[in-house]
Amino acid sequence: MIEEQIRGRGLDEPRVIEAMRAVPRHRFIPEAYRSQAYEDCAVSLDLGQTVSQPYIVGLMTRLLDVSVSDRILEIGTGSGYQTAILARLARSVYTVERLSVLGARARETLESLGYDNIQYRIGDGYEGWTEHAPFDKIMVTAAPGELPDALFRQLKDKGKMVIPIGEELYSVTRSGDEAVKVHHGGVRFVPMVEDGG
Repeated sequence: MIEEQIRGRGLDEPRVIEAMRAVPRHRFIPEAYRSQAYEDCAVSLDLGQTVSQPYIVGLMTRLLDVSVSDRILEIGTGSGYQTAILARLARSVYTVERLSVLGARARETLESLGYDNIQYRIGDGYEGWTEHAPFDKIMVTAAPGELPDALFRQLKDKGKMVIPIGEELYSVTRSGDEAVKVHHGGVRFVPMVEDGG
């Protein structure tokens, strides 16, 4: 997976490669789909959710440019796979999942693997986690139709967010009240759902 799907496509940032090597992807995949864990594709979870293909996880992680001192907000815990990679790179990760079944399963897996720098919340991703804001970085793993203002406001000045908007991937840097967007190509993510919406 690392050599063909990650390095083979030009992603060779050493810390990202090291984190992806260290996280056992199969542990985050339901038994029924585990044979696909290291294939070059997204893998199904329950409730219509997916684990992104390894290359997209690697790309988004590299674009986020995580440093060891960063406090990261992750929107969409999902399986917990991306959470684990972020937790290996950053000081702490605050992860929000809308679906309690997925959130509980991810937490159980992550804790069983010994991660102790992750805070968990079941809630509406659009709201973020204001009590712990501002964050150095924000990773969004579901696609809203536009940049959620509440999340942008929880980003530190000069902080960075990586987010799919519709079917396009962006990195967004906060410069005062301005969002400086850089486009990184087309992607397909499950839609980001607002509670009550």
